[in-house]
Amino acid sequence: MLGYGNPGRRDDGLGPAAAEAIEAMSLGGVRTSANYQLMIEDAYDAAQSDLVIFIDAAKSGAGPYSVSPVRPATNVSAFASHVVAPELVLGLSGRVYGHVPRASLIGIRGYAFGFDEGLSARAQANLSRALAHIRHVVIGPRETIEQAAGGALR
Repeated sequence: MLGYGNPGRRDDGLGPAAAEAIEAMSLGGVRTSANYQLMIEDAYDAAQSDLVIFIDAAKSGAGPYSVSPVRPATNVSAFASHVVAPELVLGLSGRVYGHVPRASLIGIRGYAFGFDEGLSARAQANLSRALAHIRHVVIGPRETIEQAAGGALR
């Protein structure tokens, strides 16, 4: 999970807040990273994964969140150090490390992007719903298997 955004810009901190919440869930086999922006170095972590979920704040669109697939960029030489998109991370993962994981972007709808800390109440509610979705994607099938086995799997 790669959560990115600026917590000093209110709801722009939704990505890092999501990554921190996922880390606190202690989901087995799930690695998280939170940063202000994506970096080309994230390609290494992506290459070590089967699935990468990028998480960012969305300034527009329907709430509470949206999910869209991410495809690797084909031109990995066209980037600026401060503008690294999820597509570029995947493109570099494939070109440099030989593996492109499945990936999606979760855009959590935010509303307040001024200079201040703390999520707005509406963004916090959207974050909670997005976290429930992520938890279902990551461990939902295992929970179903465990329930069918009477909780005997560990």
